[in-house]
Amino acid sequence: MLVIPEFLKPLLSGSVAVLGAGVSGRAAAQLVARLGGQPQLFDEKGGEGVLREFRGAPASGYRLVIFSPGFSSTHPWIGTARAGGAVCIGELDFASLFWRGRLVAITGTNGKTTLTEFMTHALRAAGRDAEAAGNIGYPLSQLLLDRDGGAPDTTVVCEVSSFQAETLRYFRADSALWTNFAEDHLERHGDLQSYFAAKWHLFARTVGGAVFAGSSVQRHALAQGQTLPAEACVETEDQPGDLLLRGSVFAEYPQRENFLLAAAWWRAAGLREALLYTAAQSFALGAHRLTRVADRAGVTYWNDSKATNFHAVEAALTRFPAPVLLIAGGKSKGGDVAAFVRRISPRVRHLLLIGETRSLLSTFCGAHGVESTVCADLAEAVSAAARLARPGEHVLLSPGFASLDQFRSYEDRGQQFMASVNNLGTVSVLG
Repeated sequence: MLVIPEFLKPLLSGSVAVLGAGVSGRAAAQLVARLGGQPQLFDEKGGEGVLREFRGAPASGYRLVIFSPGFSSTHPWIGTARAGGAVCIGELDFASLFWRGRLVAITGTNGKTTLTEFMTHALRAAGRDAEAAGNIGYPLSQLLLDRDGGAPDTTVVCEVSSFQAETLRYFRADSALWTNFAEDHLERHGDLQSYFAAKWHLFARTVGGAVFAGSSVQRHALAQGQTLPAEACVETEDQPGDLLLRGSVFAEYPQRENFLLAAAWWRAAGLREALLYTAAQSFALGAHRLTRVADRAGVTYWNDSKATNFHAVEAALTRFPAPVLLIAGGKSKGGDVAAFVRRISPRVRHLLLIGETRSLLSTFCGAHGVESTVCADLAEAVSAAARLARPGEHVLLSPGFASLDQFRSYEDRGQQFMASVNNLGTVSVLG
């Protein structure tokens, strides 16, 4: 049953503006309608029942505005809403007001989706009622609609992005896990300090709850002058192997990091550790996360399209004992590209460059003595890699950049990569 907080009742009595007509926005609009409000979607892309402009007198008439994660706090539409006296709430923040069960929040530069999926899988395997929601692609608003607010004994494992965390006002987590921290999303946050502050805000909303932070988070917290309690610090880097994880996706890095965070939370929750290890053996990674695609003429092809930032690429490269042929490039998210190329240069034999950053990457490849080929598209990159690769080598798609310059999503990019690999057939190999 959905119970409306008193302060929201008058705000839901009339029309409610919902900014963004994507998955989050549409779920929020449906939730508003379920609560008795009259939602109106706004999105520059338009669509059925969607208004393209939010400005002027009509826009200033809304008392409640709910915005999707793609809208920063400085977006002109939100400025217009606030100038008109509206209460502005992010979709996740709004939905959290109605959730009746426990909430475990997951964030991090990388690994947060996998950790969210794994903890949900492990809780279910242990006989608990658990759901995954949030930035994972299933908005909390939609879960509320599907589960009618949830039950007190239900746990939602909620993935929270920095876009969502930075504007939280009402959100409360019973516990929060922060996998790691590295350069990302600087096109949105401006600098590393602001990006860190956005994620730290999630810990601030875990009032009275337990927080757990990986090794890199601890280093950056110290640099930012933030204090973490000793019990929150989980050593997740360079940890020894665990025989009980052999054969699971967590046997090696980068996934070991996720297991160590989950295990820390699991122990603090008083759950049997044996159940977590059993769940680890039956857990499968989601698509496009460092997955072996095929072997062609003695060359192995790997799909890591989910790697949309530098840290993810560097983590993937540690899996290979020898330098690889790397397909990289895409839509810029900010960051020091020169430093990125310098760091990965010892682990890359040849770079196949795609997307809007290909020319920039090529420049820095030349500066750091890395062989590279600029390609018009992904299919051309796969063909070039197949010609260059020698038997026993690995071709890795781990782009390090966003996909939206040439693809609909990172999933679309990964699927096109797999299709190109499957179309290779038998290729000639230099050697």
